[in-house]
Amino acid sequence: MAPRVCVTAGGGFIGSWLVKLLLSRGYAVHATVRDPRDPKNAFLTELDGAPGNLRLFKADTLDYDTLAAAFAGCEGVFHVATPVPEQKMVDPEKEMMDPTVKGTMNVLKACSASKVGKLILVSSIATCCFNPDWPRDKIKDESCWTDKEFCKQTENWYSLAKTEAEEMALEYGEKNGLHVASFLPGLVFGPLLQHVSVNTSNKALIYMIKGGPDTMNNKFFPIVDVRDVADALLLLYNKAGPSERYICSLDRMDLKDLLAIMKRMYPNYSYVDKMVDVDFNVEVTSDKLKNLGWKPRKVEETLSDTIESFEKAGLLGGSDDEPCRVPFFYCVPTMEK
Repeated sequence: MAPRVCVTAGGGFIGSWLVKLLLSRGYAVHATVRDPRDPKNAFLTELDGAPGNLRLFKADTLDYDTLAAAFAGCEGVFHVATPVPEQKMVDPEKEMMDPTVKGTMNVLKACSASKVGKLILVSSIATCCFNPDWPRDKIKDESCWTDKEFCKQTENWYSLAKTEAEEMALEYGEKNGLHVASFLPGLVFGPLLQHVSVNTSNKALIYMIKGGPDTMNNKFFPIVDVRDVADALLLLYNKAGPSERYICSLDRMDLKDLLAIMKRMYPNYSYVDKMVDVDFNVEVTSDKLKNLGWKPRKVEETLSDTIESFEKAGLLGGSDDEPCRVPFFYCVPTMEK
């Protein structure tokens, strides 16, 4: 019998690539989505291996019963679902904290109730980036945790929520005998499987290519290919020990470096022309993950496949409507405090 696992937010950018990979490896997959009947989720049922091996479940992380139903019969869960802000939040508690922290607790409890053996939590590199006490010349690794008080002072609600949720999940796993490993990806770029929606990181990349009225922060963001993220998640499922954290990103690169590579590869786009340097330099290492056998793609391959995907989806053409705008997270003065 095929091993059965569940992927939360299976219709999302990361979730869909993970579902595709799991099906290709012979797994039976439960994928949670907001509405299985929504046409935007139809692409999941068209994936190789989906007939007979994929079930879509209507679920919400703030609704425990829907999670328990989706997890029933599964030996493992990949918790991918999380809100990522595109605009400045009006109510951080409702928009970010509750879905992330309370939602993760519901996932944890549903895992226990459904006798799930293993949970891979998709956290974020944001849970190890913002620590003012960390030596500036020392590369950040899995021993570094974001300072929650610093996040509150700077109103960095995304990093606060992800840090609280990850700490809680690892502690819960130790206390309740649930095998929990956390996964800390950088900004996730890559080709699209979805036909409709675009994730926040790719929207920032589209803005860099098309340009627009906003000024971007030129800050170092660790990046990673969504296909390498899926590979890493399955690797962790099979090899990671309990209560372990794993950073997943490519080597150091700021957005100006990324822009220069794209201009060399695709010289005919407009590209962003307003970008300012800010004091935000995060250098991390993914050696722990690489030691498990993770081998990421080169950034040029990621950019080539991603841009071709954007072109195919018609995302890079001109428009008579509103100008292209950069997501709030990447816009000056989003995080200069």
